[in-house]
Amino acid sequence: MKIDLTDTTASKINKALVQGRRDIGTPAVGMVLTLVIVTDEENAYDALKAANDASHEHPSRTLVVIKRVSRSPRDRTASRLDAEVRVGADAGTGETVVLRLYGEVVGHAQSVVLPLLLPDAPVVVWWPVNAPLDPAHDPLGALAQRRVTDTYAAEQPVRELSARADTYAPGDTDLSWTRITPWRSMLAAALDQVVCEVKAVEVEGEEFNPSCELLAMWLADRLDVPVKRSLSSGPGLTAVRMDTNCGPIVLDRADGSLATLSIEGQPDRAVALKRRDTAELIAEELRRLDPDDTYASALRFGVERLNSASTSAVRGAEAAVAKAEQAVALAQAAVAKAEESPTEPADESPAKGEAPAKGDSVRTPVESAAKAPAKDATAEAPVKKAAAK
Repeated sequence: MKIDLTDTTASKINKALVQGRRDIGTPAVGMVLTLVIVTDEENAYDALKAANDASHEHPSRTLVVIKRVSRSPRDRTASRLDAEVRVGADAGTGETVVLRLYGEVVGHAQSVVLPLLLPDAPVVVWWPVNAPLDPAHDPLGALAQRRVTDTYAAEQPVRELSARADTYAPGDTDLSWTRITPWRSMLAAALDQVVCEVKAVEVEGEEFNPSCELLAMWLADRLDVPVKRSLSSGPGLTAVRMDTNCGPIVLDRADGSLATLSIEGQPDRAVALKRRDTAELIAEELRRLDPDDTYASALRFGVERLNSASTSAVRGAEAAVAKAEQAVALAQAAVAKAEESPTEPADESPAKGEAPAKGDSVRTPVESAAKAPAKDATAEAPVKKAAAK
């Protein structure tokens, strides 16, 4: 059932919700939370479809906030609120209200959303795209216990991770982190099967994929070992290789659906690691409303620290090679200089087969070259004195 309201108010929307529940014969409210989706017109359909699918596991009142861009200065000064109320089969197992904001009311979306929140129920705010830099201090984010963003939808995902670390507050989470839950579970289970010490880790995946970076930061933070980030053609995460003192442990997923777990001394096993859709990710995030301390620890590890740790060995090797090349060049220059230096006259050197006289020392070519100019200066001294007289 759909009810369209044009140029309406929050009180009229609440009345339409009550009337809609009565018309379909379900006057009682059986929803457990309020899900607020802040998006644009382009991504509203996909986000709402994912929320409706997730509502089968978490019945909720879904409020979709769409901020419409006004084209003229006159439209920007005029405020208007249009709403579309959906109940019954059109709203999954809960209720859906699509709010379209125009004009000055765009900057005051929290005043429209606040009267529509379910009483005594938790609030979750989700930004599928264009998330604010500081979700916890956003006017809508301040109303929620949990704030869900997706760095994968950002223009520069890796840089977005650094911004999320700087502004993190308890309750923040990221769908890029949710995507690696099966990977984290499988890697933890693999390490529980062996008694080994992990020495190094390599995470392979697509470039500019924040899930790969988050998994690498989680491993580096938890295992306290060097983690190398390597690139592949995808899709998404493709492999994790752990070097242990008992042999390598490899979790390889080349096709995006089925992975192979290889442990030294054990037969290879096929593991289901399919790429999940947005509805499954949102459903997982709605299962917990407390702060995710593991995500906070991995996020604060830092992308910059991960990259510097992964390249420190390479930089050290390059510096060692450069130092060795410089030493070789100096040695070659010294040999060339020694070969080009003049030697002492033949009559001053011992004859062939004769040993040097006692107290005499054998001069090297370098010493002979250094003393030759001194002799020339001594020979020219009387000439200069005669000219002076």
